Amino acid sequence: MKTQESSGNFDSYWQAIKRRWPAALSVFVCVFIILQIATFFKKPYYLAEGKLKFQRTNTTSSLTGVGTEIGKLEPLVSDKSNPLNTEAEVIRSIPIVKATINQLNLKDNKNLPLTTKQFLLDLTVKETKGADILSIAYKDTNPEIAAQVVNTLIEVYLEYNISGHRTQAATARKFIEKQLPNAELVVRQAEAELAVFKEKNKIVSLQEEANKSLELLTALQQQISEAQSRFADNEAQSQEIKKQLKMNSQQAIIMTSLSQTSGVQDILKEIQQLESQLAARRTVLQDDHPEIVNLIYKLESLNELLQRRIKNVVGKNLIQPENNLQLGELEQQLSARLVDLESTRLGLASQITTLSNLQAAYKQRLNNLPRLEQQQRQLERKVQAAQSTYSLLLQKLQESRIAENQSLGNASVISQAEVPEESISSPMFLYLSTGLLSSLAALGIVYLLEKIDKSIKTTEQAKELLNFTLLGVIPAFNKPKKSLRGNEEMELYSQRLIVRDAPRSAINEAYRMLRANLKFLSADKELKVIVITSSVPKEGKSTVAANLAITMAQMERKILLVDADMRRPVQHKIWELMNNEGLSNLIVGQVEINTAIKQVMDNLYVLTCGVIPPNPGSLLDSKKMAALIQTFSVYYDFVIIDAPSLNVAADAATLGQMADGVLFVVRPGVVDCVSAIIAKELLEKSGQNVLGQVVNGVVPQHERYSYYYSNEENNEDFTTQKSPARLQLPGS
Repeated sequence: MKTQESSGNFDSYWQAIKRRWPAALSVFVCVFIILQIATFFKKPYYLAEGKLKFQRTNTTSSLTGVGTEIGKLEPLVSDKSNPLNTEAEVIRSIPIVKATINQLNLKDNKNLPLTTKQFLLDLTVKETKGADILSIAYKDTNPEIAAQVVNTLIEVYLEYNISGHRTQAATARKFIEKQLPNAELVVRQAEAELAVFKEKNKIVSLQEEANKSLELLTALQQQISEAQSRFADNEAQSQEIKKQLKMNSQQAIIMTSLSQTSGVQDILKEIQQLESQLAARRTVLQDDHPEIVNLIYKLESLNELLQRRIKNVVGKNLIQPENNLQLGELEQQLSARLVDLESTRLGLASQITTLSNLQAAYKQRLNNLPRLEQQQRQLERKVQAAQSTYSLLLQKLQESRIAENQSLGNASVISQAEVPEESISSPMFLYLSTGLLSSLAALGIVYLLEKIDKSIKTTEQAKELLNFTLLGVIPAFNKPKKSLRGNEEMELYSQRLIVRDAPRSAINEAYRMLRANLKFLSADKELKVIVITSSVPKEGKSTVAANLAITMAQMERKILLVDADMRRPVQHKIWELMNNEGLSNLIVGQVEINTAIKQVMDNLYVLTCGVIPPNPGSLLDSKKMAALIQTFSVYYDFVIIDAPSLNVAADAATLGQMADGVLFVVRPGVVDCVSAIIAKELLEKSGQNVLGQVVNGVVPQHERYSYYYSNEENNEDFTTQKSPARLQLPGS
């Protein structure tokens, strides 16, 4: 598909060149001559060339290890950019160019100081492919000046290169010296923050502290477990003793203390004796007896004394019955054991609480260690970054001081420019260049003319634009320049009857093919009346109508050619007839049919336009005109109506409604695309039966394909149906 499109484009270009070859040849010759004259008077140019080699790093820097980054060739934009291109642009920069111009005091043709723009036009800086080498070339009419310019330019660039690298080193040194105090201050602040953090959080080594904390937590947990086990055993023994004594531990302590107090025990003994004595006396005496009353009083007094002594011992009256204040030996042992267990239990509980609190404190500290470690690492990184920056600045400061004193440069001269002996303008090159430029100018004029020309140029373009059936292609013919008769205008038109005058020509064959195509166009209904029109004048519709009429008349059929172009009639000129009587006179009834129609050759009759009326549209759109066409179709085998162009008037559309169809004539190079499209739309909107199109005046050399043949084929007879003779018309 792409090959076909390319082939089509090439053919279009080739056809355009063939159409415009006179203008293209004229422009080619003119430009070629002008360029040849210009090159003849032009002074020869001499080209001098020098070369620079570039290194990725400076040799001195690579040996000392200092300043390697300053003189290093590396791209800044992207990995694909070439640093040699950057250096080439530096060489072409205005400061270096101006310095070269000033040193050599270069002048132009007017003896004025040479401008940088003029200098750069003659300067060429290019990269040697596959090598880190730049070639610097300069052309001039003086070979010595060309060599001096290249050598001076190289010297200026090398000085600029070295000074530029030294400037970079000095700039770096000043910047570093300015940044060092700030960097040192940052280091001190970072170290101070780290020290405050460690002191505040009592940090020596977080890792060691974490390990020791884990060991301590394990030991504490073990101690807590052992204490809890002993506490549970102690609690079980204490509960058993409490059940046996039927008292709690506090009561047991109090009873033990009272049983060991002699003052309490003595009173208890006295109370027991009085109680025994009172009980014995009550057996013989009444309660109100003075002895009984006295004993009761003594007993009460002893009880009060007992309570006071108990209160003194225990601090409050907890023991009411006197018999509870005396314990046996077993009870005393159990009470002592209970007191001992209670004391041990309290100690274990205190120990468990203390260990648990210590365990919680260690756990809290251990949980805080990750956060403290993170903060410490951040502070340490801050210190490390500050120290690294400070150390790097110190190192770079030393390097920049050394680099500033070195003769840095990454370019070296490979070859100096020598004075050229031969010019660069060879005759063969001049001929080829002028020929190429002339050819480009010729192609340019062809392209310009094609763009300006909006007309239809080829038969193929007419087919694609109008989309009408192509019935015939009429080639162009050359008209004689000299007149052979007296009436030059009449003879000029009569020379269009090429079918009559040159029966064996290719044009005759083209009209015969048109006749055959019309014959087979409609198999169901015979064509009797056709209207021939075009988009614009001068497309040759009248010539086509006349020659088509001759071709049909040669088939022994009566043909009537009607000139209905009442605006620019030409049929009377083509046939060399008088135009005082014709169609217009026939419509208004000023003349008879037999008088108006003239026989011009065997089987061919012509009805000229007649006197040009002021309102041709009204005459052609009249009922009289329709009746005449109907009459013509009866008494003639075929009627051809030559109608005005569609952009002149709508007469062709009017006549087309009365005829069997419209034959549309297109002439490449005459009609423009817009007019052709407007004419097509007019025919379609008016509902015309467009039989097809005839492309007239075709230049075979301008066509991509051949549409006609110079042979004797398609020489068939047209339909041989005869017309009835009702009126006595010419040829009837």
